[in-house]
Order: sequence, then C-alpha cells, then structure tokens
Amino acid sequence: MSNTPYPAPEVNLPRDGGEMLSIAHFRPKNVVLFFYPKDNTPGCTKEAIGFTEALAEFEAANTVVIGVSKDSLKAHGKFIEKQSLGMPLLSDEDGDVCERFDVWKEKSMYGKTYMGIERSTFLIDGNGQVVQEWRKVKVPGHVEEVLGAAKALG
Repeated sequence: MSNTPYPAPEVNLPRDGGEMLSIAHFRPKNVVLFFYPKDNTPGCTKEAIGFTEALAEFEAANTVVIGVSKDSLKAHGKFIEKQSLGMPLLSDEDGDVCERFDVWKEKSMYGKTYMGIERSTFLIDGNGQVVQEWRKVKVPGHVEEVLGAAKALG
C-alpha cells in the first residue's frame, strides 16, 4: 500500500450502457477506482456488493466508486442486473488502463500461470492524485478500510 501521492493515469472507458466515462469528469470529488478480475465470480461479487452497500457513506464522504475489469459491456450489464450493483462498471477490454495502473499481472492457480487483473483499489483525490492504493486485495474488510481512507480525505 502506497501513501505517496502521484498523478492518476487518465481513465476514459466505456461503462455499462455504452457511454464513455472519464474519472476526470468527477473532479473535485474523490474517486475510488477498484480493479477486479471477473464479473459474477465469488470474490468479485462480494467486493462489488460491499461497495454498493456502502455507496451512501462514500457519497457522504464526497467520493464516487467505480469498478473496472476487462469484461465486456454486456457482461457488466448482466453483473449489475443480477447483483443489483449501484456503481458504474468500466470495460477495459484491451487492458490499456489496467496496464497504466500496473494491475495486469502474472497469476497462478492450480499450478498454471496466466495473466489477469490483480485485485487492486486506488483512492484518487479531487485534484486527480492517487493518494492511497491497495494491491493484492483480500475482500473481507476491504470496503471498510477504503471507506475510512475516503472519510479521512474530508
């Protein structure tokens, strides 16, 4: 976890529904940008539902929550509908934004290595600076930790 602020890479991606969304559009609000491996998988579902349940608290902390994965817009739409998610989900199918945030990593499961998104969250302040990052996120307790950091930004 880093606490040294640095400029957030530009994010301008299609969201569920198809329109383009840029995180710069939300300034001067803070943005929580969470990268997750795959729609409708157990850990990702638990994380997305956790963020949805805390949206009012994030909003009260002047913070917008946005999810990013390489899933298609169609998959995002199904995920949002099935899980009643409340935040926009961005589709980074070509992996450009994942690369710029350095979350596209070699992973290993059952002895096989493959490339995938390392579950990571970035807290970006109203000036476009990444003020905190969480890498290799474990879902239990994560939303509460990010919410605490967002509240501390004021």
